[in-house]
Amino acid sequence: MSVQGQRVAVIIPAKDEEDRISATIRAARAIPHVDLVVVVDDGSTDETANAARHAGATVVRHSVNRGKASAMETGASVVAMRDVAGIPSRLLLFLDADLGESAVETAPLVTPVAAGIADCAIAALPPQAGAGGFGFVTGLGRKAIEKATGWHPRQPLSGQRCLTREAFDTARPLATGWGVEVGMTIDLLVAGLTIQEVPCALRHRPTANNIVGYLHRVGQYKDVRLAVISRALRRVRVPRSKRKGTSVDFEPYTAF
Repeated sequence: MSVQGQRVAVIIPAKDEEDRISATIRAARAIPHVDLVVVVDDGSTDETANAARHAGATVVRHSVNRGKASAMETGASVVAMRDVAGIPSRLLLFLDADLGESAVETAPLVTPVAAGIADCAIAALPPQAGAGGFGFVTGLGRKAIEKATGWHPRQPLSGQRCLTREAFDTARPLATGWGVEVGMTIDLLVAGLTIQEVPCALRHRPTANNIVGYLHRVGQYKDVRLAVISRALRRVRVPRSKRKGTSVDFEPYTAF
């Protein structure tokens, strides 16, 4: 199907994002070809769900926090119910809830997937002002993906990604928690699908160097490590003898 004829569903997992969710939804609705925005309120204790409804999103709520991967699964299921037999399934564009007005900058992710150049396009964000951390989690994810598939991603933890329904189904079951992106990337490349990173001028709430930020990064590290170890134990990898050459930044990559 041509880019012009492709429909896109935006899926936004959200927890306690009442201050930013409305702006994120409005920006997402402005992305070309988007005809459905689904917000999965993952056990929020604030007014995230009401704010999302007022902004025009379809809202599904988890009564308790079930984690990002579960919210992504729920959102994809809602989209599947809205797809129509005989018409190509919508592309799935996953966005973080705190992008605000910058969410519209993910529009370039749709083009390579709709054109059949890539099965999954991942946003590469510019440096974020105020961001803390020492890169341990990013480094773990990057090294694990490269070791398993040969691809060297710039931003292995990016949650802004557009993919086909077939690619999403290939990646299921998703890795739990914050390991979902690294697990998905490895699984897609091992399955022979094509991934491409695309620069996007996005802004989100940075994780600062305070106790909350440290605890968040510890949780991220544990989840990413679990996703990596589980795939290593199951030998989910592309044999080196079958791998293509060195990956090139921002070019489509197929492992074999």
